[in-house]
Amino acid sequence: MIISIADATQTQSSLPQEEIDAIVNGQHGDPFAVLGPHEGESGLIARCFLPGAETVSVESLDGAPLGTLTRIHDAGLFEGVLAADRFQPLVHRAANEGGQWRVIDPYSFGPVLGPLDDYLIREGSHLRLFDKMGAHPLRHEGVDGFHFAVWAPNARRVSVVGDFNAWDGRRHVMRLRRDTGIWEIFLPEVTAGSPYKFEIIGAQGELLPLKADPFARRSELRPATASITAPVIDHDWQDAAHRAHWASADARRQPISIYEVHAGSWQKGDNGEFLSWDELGDRLIPYCVDMGFTHIEFLPISEYPYDPSWGYQTTGLYAPTARFGEPEGLARFVDGAHKAGIGVILDWVPAHFPVDAHGLRHFDGTALYEHQDPRQGFHPDWNTAIYNFGRAEVFSYLVNNALYWAETFHLDGLRVDAVASMLYLDYSRKHGEWVPNEYGGNENLEAVRFLQAMNRNVYGSHPGILTIAEESTSWPKVSAPVHDGGLGFGFKWNMGFMHDTLQYLSREPVHRKYHHHDLTFGLVYAFSENFVLPLSHDEVVHGKGSLIAKMPGDDWQKFANLRAYYAFMWGYPGKKLLFMGQEFAQWSEWSHERALDWNLLEYPLHAGMRRLVRDLNGTYRTKPALHARDCEGEGFDWLIADDRENSVFAWLRKAPGEKRIAVVSNFTPVYREHYSIPLPKTGQWREIVNTDAEIYGGSGKGNGGLIEAVRLGSGAIYAAITLPPLATVMFEEVSTEEEADTPQAPGASGAI
Repeated sequence: MIISIADATQTQSSLPQEEIDAIVNGQHGDPFAVLGPHEGESGLIARCFLPGAETVSVESLDGAPLGTLTRIHDAGLFEGVLAADRFQPLVHRAANEGGQWRVIDPYSFGPVLGPLDDYLIREGSHLRLFDKMGAHPLRHEGVDGFHFAVWAPNARRVSVVGDFNAWDGRRHVMRLRRDTGIWEIFLPEVTAGSPYKFEIIGAQGELLPLKADPFARRSELRPATASITAPVIDHDWQDAAHRAHWASADARRQPISIYEVHAGSWQKGDNGEFLSWDELGDRLIPYCVDMGFTHIEFLPISEYPYDPSWGYQTTGLYAPTARFGEPEGLARFVDGAHKAGIGVILDWVPAHFPVDAHGLRHFDGTALYEHQDPRQGFHPDWNTAIYNFGRAEVFSYLVNNALYWAETFHLDGLRVDAVASMLYLDYSRKHGEWVPNEYGGNENLEAVRFLQAMNRNVYGSHPGILTIAEESTSWPKVSAPVHDGGLGFGFKWNMGFMHDTLQYLSREPVHRKYHHHDLTFGLVYAFSENFVLPLSHDEVVHGKGSLIAKMPGDDWQKFANLRAYYAFMWGYPGKKLLFMGQEFAQWSEWSHERALDWNLLEYPLHAGMRRLVRDLNGTYRTKPALHARDCEGEGFDWLIADDRENSVFAWLRKAPGEKRIAVVSNFTPVYREHYSIPLPKTGQWREIVNTDAEIYGGSGKGNGGLIEAVRLGSGAIYAAITLPPLATVMFEEVSTEEEADTPQAPGASGAI
């Protein structure tokens, strides 16, 4: 409401009338120049704006009286001379017919941010922004409260509003640091747990929708959208051994088997509500330990307003979603996982952000975090905005967010979503709908520089972390170091493996011989990047059905196909990722609205599938031949690559000084006895995995635990094996009597 001069009683003041009107109407862009203590002709004077007050007296923090202020506007603007000879925090005692109240004047405090902050922020090199921006508890000039800081360079006015000021944007207008466009204010006696937002008047004088804090460390539970003041997370971390292990290890040569989880639907509480972080810790961590997974990867858990987005349209990059409780609960979960030997990876979304009114879009009335040009700043696929990676403040906002998760919550990794959409200016755009780069190309050079800087800074400060790119094209050197011209990621999702293998396995076995290359082509590029093999949530939603439902044939064949596929994947070079529910072959397509169908484990085929995945994880983790050279060609040799008639594949996995393992897959329902495979050594080889075993739900065909490799008259070494139908078997060498004189040619197979 605009208050006119005619509506209020005026008392003579040293302030010009336009200044008075601007203060009481909430239109003053620099209230620190008016309110608080100032030098006057008769000494120090003080002004305060306390709507509803009829009288105001002033004290020092220790209670010494400093004077009485005169009301110069009925809206609640007061002014008076202080009985003080120095600037200091002021306490106002206000009163009206309803009673008295005490207010510590925020305009009597100096700034919190300093020139070094301004310099680093302006340069885009500040790596502790999460300690400076947003809302932080602080003892400032002897008083406890919260310091607020927000970037809005084009705003005419920015205020903090909340329950502590009746959501009145006139009361706590912030101080503008003109060199950086950051507004800040220290609010005394604001406590943790207080909802707040920013009220912003845009560059054209328009009042914008209330904005949530981009750096908020806690948020309200949807559908409410306010940020919440949060204390510094006070957690006694006990994960030093876990972090030291990963900091000293070469992750490429470690077993990594990731269980991908949507925290809201893995399980539900008895009342159908979300589990808290503590409840998830009690259930999910022991489950993953039992199943042999090394890491849990959560779909995005930073605050998001819309459940069906699964977290991929986040409005609060720094705030763990309130769906699962307070942020301290996440810290307890991660620490508990680490103490159990499980790493925690966060799905991270710097590729785009939603256009909700309380979010980042047009934050100060202008395209601040996004590009103004929709050809650069809007995603047609997701109806979301695209970050302006070329702007130093946006660049720093995102880099700092990666560092924040690693430091504050000890996360072991960030899986970066939709990297391809960041790298290409013409992603999902037709000719004329995108803007070329400075060289006329379609590469987003600013996004490249951002991703390189993010990886360089994250790995530089947290050497045990993993960064993983979901990148669906053939962009070169995604997982190569930045100094070698790469993007600097630790790993890349192998989307080609997921596509080709699922395409092959969905075919009827009789047709697979015509598509043999679907499974062999991947080895052409298998070592061009450090790959993670994903069977992710993307493959079991939007009408695609579950993995078991994709398999052809009757129920027995479906389960046999999937068991053979899993062992094929666990024997294939690359780290592993499996989305929740697929470990026990959930029939229904995944839905974020309901828990997994855990009742299926009452049925032998489903229980057998889960037991197989657990055993595959155990074998993968304990056999270095299966993981120590996942990302290097020296760890793989084809044994049989061209038996398309029988749809059989066989290869050797190896690592220096370790027993080698032969992996053989039969993707037809034909039971084959005396099938010969070439091997590098004579002697016994132990059958360590057989997906047709009865304990997994198979028919029980196998090799009695051992096979014998013999040298033929030609000098070649072969073993005659029993090859179960729709099955994968693995053999580990036992004896080491002699080497083959010559390497076996890929495809050499047949009956002995």
